Amino acid sequence: MPHIRILSAEEARAAIPALSRVLADCVAGGASVGFMQPYAPEDAEPYWRDVADAVAAGANLLLVAEFGGSIVGTVQVGAAQMPNQPHRGDLKKLLVHRFARGRGLARLLMEAAEREAAKHGKTLLVLDTATGSDAEAIYPRLGWQRVGVIPDYALWPQGGFCDTTLFYKRLA
Repeated sequence: MPHIRILSAEEARAAIPALSRVLADCVAGGASVGFMQPYAPEDAEPYWRDVADAVAAGANLLLVAEFGGSIVGTVQVGAAQMPNQPHRGDLKKLLVHRFARGRGLARLLMEAAEREAAKHGKTLLVLDTATGSDAEAIYPRLGWQRVGVIPDYALWPQGGFCDTTLFYKRLA
């Protein structure tokens, strides 16, 4: 049975190798999440160190999905916003290792992220995702509202422009 939990900064630092494997696998699988191929787990370690620092500063919430005793997925909520946006959070880096997909982990991670964001006073979450990606199809099924598309927003990890679709969700 999958288990979702929020990590402290210390737990995030200890999980860097596992988180790096998940991120590297997603990039290798073509996910447009900010990094270019080739991308090995050791390439991801500086990114996750920065995330752990953001968790320590209270700027990010970091959640993981564990299955079979291993971290196989993750999502973040950017909780630190400008003074006129204390109610808003940014959903970031919903990642599930390819071998663990199809088990509902993305849904479980998203539901947990939304609950945690609400506990931290967030009433609105926003995200962007690669247009036409498998990930884009997840969000409407979870009650997220599509806002629109920005063309040529980023690059696919193998190269070539990638549009992005913006979504938001109001939290109860």
